[in-house]
Amino acid sequence: MDIGIGLFGLGTVGSGVVKILQENMDQITKRTGSRLTVKHAVVHNLNKPRHGFTQDFPITDNASDILENDDIQIVVEVMGTLDQAYDIIKRALNAKKHVVTANKDLIASHGQELVAIAEANGVDLFFEAAVAGGIPILRTLASSFTADEISRVAGIINGTSNFILTQMAINNLSYAEALKLAQDKGFAESDPTNDVEGFDAAFKLIILSNFAFGIQPVLGDLTINGIANLTDTDIADANSFGYAVKLLGVAQRVGDTKEAISIEVAPHLVPFTHPLATVNNENNAVLVNGESVGEVMLYGPGAGEMPTANSVLSDLTNVATDLALNTPGRPFNSFNQDLNLAKPSQRVARRFIVVEVDDTPGAMYSVTGMFAAAKISFTDLKQTPAANGTARLVALTHPASDAQLNVIRTTIRNADGINLAAEYKIFS
Repeated sequence: MDIGIGLFGLGTVGSGVVKILQENMDQITKRTGSRLTVKHAVVHNLNKPRHGFTQDFPITDNASDILENDDIQIVVEVMGTLDQAYDIIKRALNAKKHVVTANKDLIASHGQELVAIAEANGVDLFFEAAVAGGIPILRTLASSFTADEISRVAGIINGTSNFILTQMAINNLSYAEALKLAQDKGFAESDPTNDVEGFDAAFKLIILSNFAFGIQPVLGDLTINGIANLTDTDIADANSFGYAVKLLGVAQRVGDTKEAISIEVAPHLVPFTHPLATVNNENNAVLVNGESVGEVMLYGPGAGEMPTANSVLSDLTNVATDLALNTPGRPFNSFNQDLNLAKPSQRVARRFIVVEVDDTPGAMYSVTGMFAAAKISFTDLKQTPAANGTARLVALTHPASDAQLNVIRTTIRNADGINLAAEYKIFS
């Protein structure tokens, strides 16, 4: 069976898709029983030079050349836009064309609507490449954990921020120096906001939460903190206590009966002995905790031409298999349930807290008194001189809730000569 593909976008990922299809055509045909062929591509810039594959198909800038082409059964969207991609995918599904996309922002924002349209039209909508590049995490969650109850999904799901943190920790670069290096190497955009402020990871965590827990979170349900305010001193102090600093997306069931869900993107302290602490540079890793299987980690490149393109090809071959078996139109993920969002009192973790105080008699006693009033106790304390007549107190705490931390924030905000400089959760 011949299957025609219409490709929206011929940038890094799109070019990789064509390259893999052309180089591995015989193997793909043997595995799927179908010949997958790019029939047409639509791009924004027709004059941009393109390399790495044989151009044996027309390239235009008119979406109708794909959407109204009866020889095309599958639409691949790798443009990276939001509104335009939403319109194209919606039109493709309503034209009864199967869709494969790598667009995490779109799936996180409009995924449920598009899934319903696909199901109504009896076509497939797959998006494995939208999360963690070449790591097959979504299909693993959808198929390999169906009999298990997942208690937590967590991981390093933004390669840019992980590269920056690695350079700060290993090569002692400042945040600004590490960011510039990431930009020079092409890991970070000229405007890195989405990556360093945690929004890219947040979109991916929304999708992961849907597959792991069957919930439909929106961006406002998440606590999101990036790495832009993280200092090299924070990293050095964390290292001295035996921790690496990683930007993690963490979704987990909490509460006495695990009846609520906590969803957060933020820098965390990860013990050097934990596998996530060894994930460096632009690599990603996703940790899944199941009540039966225990802890499983999937590791690999989180971005890039060939890893992401490989995930797109995985989806394409799954569409081809569905067509061969006459079973298209099943939702990629059909797991749905209701879970309440966690209250501040249910979000409990050990903490790494940095307080800067005027270096005067009794100042440290005042700080420890504030924590005692909030019923927060310490496991480790370190005091060092800071600039301009201040002292830096670094504390590791016993488990404490966000509600207790809110008390501390308010108390310190109203105190003279005391500043809450940093606070991070400790991952365990």
